[in-house]
Amino acid sequence: MKTSQVLKIALIPMLAISTLLSIANTAVADYLRSEGYGGEYRYELWSSDDGNNYYLKIWNRDENPQKDSYVTTGNFESSAEALNDFDCNYARKSLPECPNNR
Repeated sequence: MKTSQVLKIALIPMLAISTLLSIANTAVADYLRSEGYGGEYRYELWSSDDGNNYYLKIWNRDENPQKDSYVTTGNFESSAEALNDFDCNYARKSLPECPNNR
């Protein structure tokens, strides 16, 4: 067998494996963590697959999340921070965490 044929036979599986590994490491998915209502609005809390970033999708309470457009808010570091933002700015709750109550 020629050296070039041996290299092709060895190189192709190595490239395929390294490609699959790199795709698996770079794929990022978002996950629905919770959903609920507050005031005139409904929300879905989403996070990145590593759990380091959270954001909210927000609709008017009467709208259909499957069909109607929504607002996406924030790039939060925790689910608590995201939900506090919803409670303070959309549900209009009076919580110690809300900026207007400090």
